[in-house]
Amino acid sequence: MEELYSVFAQEAREQLAAMEEGLLKMEQGDQDPDTLNAIFRAAHTIKGASGVVEIHHIEKFTHILENLLDRLRNGEIAVSSEIITALLKGCDHIGAMLDRVDQGLMDEDPALAAAGEATAELLRSFAGGGKEKMMPEASVATVERAGGEAAISDCWHISIRFGRDVLKNGMEPLAFLRYLLNLGEIVHLTTLCDAMPPAEEMDPECCYLGFEITLRSHATKEQIENVFAFCRDECDLYILPPNSKVQDFIELIERLPEEPMRLGEILVKTGAITQEELEQGLRRQRAAAKIAAATEQAPPPLGEILVEKKMVQPELVEAAAAKQKQVAEKKSAEARLIRVQADKLDHLIDLVGELVIAGASANLLAQKSGQTNLVEATSVLSRLVENIRDSALQLRMVQIGETFNRFNRVVRDVSKELGKDIELVITGAETELDKSVVEKIGDPLMHLVRNAMDHGIEPAEVRLARGKPAKGRVELNAYHDSGSIVIEVVDDGGGLNVEKIQAKAIERGLIQPGLTLTEQEIVNLIFEAGFSTADKVSNLSGRGVGMDVVKRNIQALRGTVEVKTKAGVGSRFIIRLPLTLAIIDGFLTSVGNASYVIPLDAVVECLELKEQDTRGHMLNLRGEVLPFIRLREFFDIEGKRPQRENVVVVSAGGQKAGIVVDQLLGEFQTVIKPLGSLFKHLRGIGGSTILGSGEVALILDVAALTQLASQAEARQSLPAGHAPPALEAR
Repeated sequence: MEELYSVFAQEAREQLAAMEEGLLKMEQGDQDPDTLNAIFRAAHTIKGASGVVEIHHIEKFTHILENLLDRLRNGEIAVSSEIITALLKGCDHIGAMLDRVDQGLMDEDPALAAAGEATAELLRSFAGGGKEKMMPEASVATVERAGGEAAISDCWHISIRFGRDVLKNGMEPLAFLRYLLNLGEIVHLTTLCDAMPPAEEMDPECCYLGFEITLRSHATKEQIENVFAFCRDECDLYILPPNSKVQDFIELIERLPEEPMRLGEILVKTGAITQEELEQGLRRQRAAAKIAAATEQAPPPLGEILVEKKMVQPELVEAAAAKQKQVAEKKSAEARLIRVQADKLDHLIDLVGELVIAGASANLLAQKSGQTNLVEATSVLSRLVENIRDSALQLRMVQIGETFNRFNRVVRDVSKELGKDIELVITGAETELDKSVVEKIGDPLMHLVRNAMDHGIEPAEVRLARGKPAKGRVELNAYHDSGSIVIEVVDDGGGLNVEKIQAKAIERGLIQPGLTLTEQEIVNLIFEAGFSTADKVSNLSGRGVGMDVVKRNIQALRGTVEVKTKAGVGSRFIIRLPLTLAIIDGFLTSVGNASYVIPLDAVVECLELKEQDTRGHMLNLRGEVLPFIRLREFFDIEGKRPQRENVVVVSAGGQKAGIVVDQLLGEFQTVIKPLGSLFKHLRGIGGSTILGSGEVALILDVAALTQLASQAEARQSLPAGHAPPALEAR
């Protein structure tokens, strides 16, 4: 039972997310009826599911919210910012009730119920007030729409053939026609006499007449059918809706919840046919099935029978069949999905990591043995392990769009709180990365987005004075680059105030007065602990907590964050993260007796380095100045340099640099092991791994080394005309 509630809460949250996304689209001007229909279906699904698991307080509240959505859907009230706000509050309350379900509490919390009643009253005020009553799926609102909104110039067509014995049974055909006038106006009536026998064969107590009637009315099909209720079993009655209502019925079919239903059920629920017509059609189908079985033929489908007997238009049968297929395909797709707990995936990744290490060890032993068959066997094993590794890692890859979409609501609420008009633009939502990275990047992104809105985006009057549009813009971008994922938070605000940052840093003792710093070094001071330029403390910013936490959390993910800003134009925060925290392809190198692994995605090329090729910490790469770092010097490794050194050209963040090593040992599957807390401040190292020989190799932090090499280049310049000779590519 506990698992049932857990699944309910998880699926309800997915529907809530869809509702919020749709509501925010509507507030931004989306007038597509499908958007509102999707929101209504999500609310209806939550209501139905909560009823199934018997959490009736969620069911009751969602029904109130659904009533307001139904009025919006029927065009009875117009969409407004106030209504969207009320609906979002309703979503928040449902989310709070789901929190209790997650905690194993199925009863209604009194304090939460009181808050929910206030929200319910707000929803009722927009929905027209009054207490709601639970109604079946074919609700009054649905029936009214099916029959009450047709163009008055469009008419129902009624075809009736009275039975021979209606007069004998005391019923007058003309009385039915007169009663029909209570529902509307008979625009045209044709009397059918084709069943009249010759005069000498006519029985005065029998009825031989039929009528074709054109009725202008707002009545429903069921109401028209009820006029002939007393003679329904003794006549042939066919009622076709006005042409204008065909599209209405099709829309109603499309709006039905995503539940498995038979074709007849779909047509009855939308009012396209009545229950009596359905039963009549099923009787005809059963009779036809017996005949078909005797002749070994396929029985006719129900839709074909209903169309043939003029109970419904072919277009409506096609729409109902399409709805059936859509639901079946969705259920089939859901059946192919399986929910797996994250810790089970983590355990699988750990086992695959150990398999990679064991495979590397077996491959090394095979090569040392010199046995060709064994080497070939371990080579095949290595390829299989690599495929297993890729497949296992793919299981944990998720699109970052789910994280990005949460910020639509954040931007909406914060912009209203600040009194600013700000839009959020998302690109690259389909970019995939490891689920463990996604889970931990949410909080840093939240800090950056809120800071961009509070500090970055100027008030509307300031923006207009600067020639900008009054509406501010915050962007969330994601894309892959050199084996990493890059996430950017961009705003078109005023940019960072370098003078103010420097003054605050001096005031807080972070730098000494008179110290000469580059503009980028001053901007980077915002990541220092306790630093803030806010003039006053608010619930959004100004407490000196945020940017240092952002940097610390990103570094904990083996990532980096940098900021680029331009006064009056805006700021761009660039976060660079590894795609996965578990296993990568590496390039193995060595310096002295130590082994180092460079992430393969960052490697551009390898070159042989000679002493005369260098000048300081730079070399000429086919006319391009390339800064480099010698790992022997950087890590203070004892021993002499070998006569022949190699440089691995790497790229990170659009910058190239060289890493000088002693030997190049080739590609290597690397299982990343995090460094202990003792080494967390070590620069240039991103983790460690275990080689097939059992030795430990350090994994280089390419982004950090590239940045250090570039800083060294900035402090050194070559005299004009003294560039070192070009290197020979290996």
